[in-house]
Order: sequence, then C-alpha cells, then structure tokens
Amino acid sequence: MKRIELRSVCLAAAALGWGLSTAAVAAPVLPLALMLQPDDHEEAEEDEDADEYLLLEGGDIYTGTGSVLRGAHLLSKNGVIEAIGYDFWYPEDVERIDCRGMRLYPGMVALSATSRITGGLLAPEDPDLFLDVNADDDEDWEDEDFDPAPTAAELAAETLDSFDPFSEYLVLALAAGITTVDQGGSAIKLKRHEIKGTITASGNLLSFSWTSPDARRRTRGDFAAAAQYLRDLADYEAEKRSNKDAEEPSSRGINSSALAVLRNERMARFSASERGDLLGIARLAQEFGFRPVIQGGREAWTVADELGRAGATVILVPRERRWGDPLRVAEDGSSIENAAILHAAGCQVAVQASSSSIDLGGIAGRDLIALNLEAGFAIRGGLSNEAALQAITIVPARLMGADHRIGSLEVGKDADVLITDGDLLHYETFVQYAVVAGNVAYDKQDELYYAHIRPRNDGAPLIPAVESEGEGEGEGEGEGDGEGDSDESAEGN
Repeated sequence: MKRIELRSVCLAAAALGWGLSTAAVAAPVLPLALMLQPDDHEEAEEDEDADEYLLLEGGDIYTGTGSVLRGAHLLSKNGVIEAIGYDFWYPEDVERIDCRGMRLYPGMVALSATSRITGGLLAPEDPDLFLDVNADDDEDWEDEDFDPAPTAAELAAETLDSFDPFSEYLVLALAAGITTVDQGGSAIKLKRHEIKGTITASGNLLSFSWTSPDARRRTRGDFAAAAQYLRDLADYEAEKRSNKDAEEPSSRGINSSALAVLRNERMARFSASERGDLLGIARLAQEFGFRPVIQGGREAWTVADELGRAGATVILVPRERRWGDPLRVAEDGSSIENAAILHAAGCQVAVQASSSSIDLGGIAGRDLIALNLEAGFAIRGGLSNEAALQAITIVPARLMGADHRIGSLEVGKDADVLITDGDLLHYETFVQYAVVAGNVAYDKQDELYYAHIRPRNDGAPLIPAVESEGEGEGEGEGEGDGEGDSDESAEGN
C-alpha cells in the first residue's frame, strides 16, 4: 500500500495558504517520491502474515500409521502438514526438497531425556525423569492441604527457562532423528535458533511409588479414597436433582493426582521392573479402572497377560540384560522377546535408550543417538517393524498427551519429518534432513559431524539407477554416490 504522510501535506498546504516562508516548512516536508514509498511497518506486517510452505517431493512416505506411499509428496503450511499424496495444489514459489530415493518418517520422540540436550554443555546431567508425587516427606503428607501435583504451566515454564536453541547437543539429537524430547514431563520440540512454540504438551504423566511396602500401602490408600470420593460425588449429583439441601462431599484430604488419574485427565506412571511389583501394579489398575504406564518392565514378559488386561503401556530398554535366578520357580530375568510378548498381549510398547543423555564417549550405542537401534533390538526379539517404529514415535507422543500433534505423518499434524537415506531402524542409515514444525532444522551436508560420511549428491537420487543387461558404460545417469545407499543395503531388519 502507498500513502502520503498527512503531516507533510498539512505543512505544505499551510505554507501555500498562509504565506509562510518555504524555509519554515522545508525541513518537515518530505519529497513526493519518499511520500509515496510503501510503509515499512505495513510491509513487515504483510510479511509476517504470509504463509510459509515446504514441499517434500518424491519420497517414500512411512506415515507411522501402517501405510506407505511410494514416491509421494508432502506439503507443509505454516508448520502443519497440509497435504500428503500425489496430486494436490501448491504455490509456484514453494521451498522444495528433492526426496527421490529417500524415505520420510515421523520424527522420533525420546522419553526421559536429560536436560543437557536442550540446555547445552553447562546444563545439569541429572535427567530429572519425573516428579514422584508420593514423596517420602511424611510431614507434607500429614498436611491435608498439601497438593504434590505441579501444574502443567509450572512444568512448562521451568523447562522453557533453560532452553538453549543453539545447543550442539540439540544438533546431535536431530542428527539421530529425534525431533521431540520429554523433559520434566514436558514435550519439547528441538527447534533451532528459536524458542517460540517449543512446548507441545506438559504434565500428562503423574508418577506413583510401588517399590516398598509403605509406598504400596500409601498408593492403594490414595486411589481407594479418590474412588470413594468420586462415588460420593456421583451420588450427590443424582440426589441434588430432587433435594436442593443435599450436601456435597468434601475433597479435603483426597490425593489430587490419584483423582486426576481416575478421571482420565492424566496418566499414572510407575517405575518397576520386578515380576512381583509389575503384577501388583496390573491388579491395582484393574481394581480401580485406569491404564498404567510402567517404566522399566524388565520382567514384564512374565506377566504380560495381566498387564494386557490392565491396558498397560510399558516403557522399556529392549537390549537390557539380566540373568534370572535359577533357584526361583517362576520365570524371571530379562528377555529379548519382552517387547514382542507384551505387544502380542495387547500392551502398548514404548522404547527408550539405556542412557538418557548424548554421550560421545563410553560404550557406543547406549545413549539417545542410538534410539533407533534400541527399537531394532526389539525387532530382533520378534516385534514387527511397524510396532517398533510406533514405539519411538506415536506411542511416546501419546504418553505425553501430544499425539494430536506429533508422532505420525497425517494431515493437520505438525510437520516434524525425517528424511533418511534408508530404513530408519537400520544402523547404516543417516538422517539427511530433519524438519521441525515445517522448517529444516538439520541438514547433514551443512553440519560438522556427519557431512564427510557418504556425502550427498544433491540433485540426484540417493538410490543408484539399476542398469539392464547389455547397457554400456555411461548409462544410468543420476546414480548416487554408490556407497551402500540402496534400499537393499538398508533393509537389514
């Protein structure tokens, strides 16, 4: 839009009409060419309102819901997936990425990640997995007004205060295919160079203790009291229709966390690995009618049927190993088939790495950089490829209450997309691009760590063209670098 400065016009008119000297008004009067220039502020507002598109062309799209679209396109608009398929409209000047010969996957979600990923080198190494609402401080629990459950806003604010969008650990996580991490109960997007919109969800999981007789007694008592309060409240709601003098039951002394779980507002998380503890949690959940989340679950395969009846979700490390006790009659110890047995019994399975941090030393493949390899170990134990992919995408997203935005590639969800040169669950595969909220947050060619390994030949498919018999030299233009980037080399699972 073009406009003329009103103040300048008024002063010019005053000079002509009132006979003022031109010197008196020359300073504030602008030249006509400048007066007709577009207003910078209005241009800035128009730029801010302009839609931002990104088109990912010609890749094999693994949606994370079980379907695969070969050679399809994905269009994001303002950070949200606008279309997936083969024939749809997009702007002519859209930003494009040629994905021919590559695969597209939903970004991985890392549970219980250390704060160092988003806080940088100087961040504390303590992963701060979750807050235990069954604290051992008896004085607090004797106070009936004590409410141990932090609000979602409090958790999000604490996490956001320490977010470092320039962290090199963040770059390494993106290179590993992780686009969202769970820290302190908040789902945090790994955005580069900005913090706006990094919190996707917060406070969905509440943790309860079950590893000691006192903790079991207290937890059962909390759920029993909360269940009785809900029954009394339902009776009151029915009675007040005919009796205006009905007395509403008091919630004083009721554990608000147990109440939120029984109302299906939040989920209960337990940390347990032993058979006896797992069996007790499953029966507690069946008794009070909620679906538990169990972190650890080393011996969960021994009570898979009970956990399946309880509708449990188990967060486990597939390659965890511990020998069983030969003197015990019941089955115990770890099993590489743990994830497969649980999935067959109806449990949802989420996979996490044995180390919640990113470690450039020590035993390779135990930290978050190898999250996809952990899922690969579950496949080795019998879990399907589809379930293994969901164990590092949609299932952890569901646990954090963010599955409506992340965890799968569907229209209307956030455009968090991995573009890889092979099967995401294969150890030779590299993430070529990581798109977070519709923006390219990681490009392998532009980063220090992996650009020199099998460098990408931009403009040509990564999968070499197959030569037919009798073709001479010089045929098959558009071949990649030819160093094992084919589908055959990436289908190791």
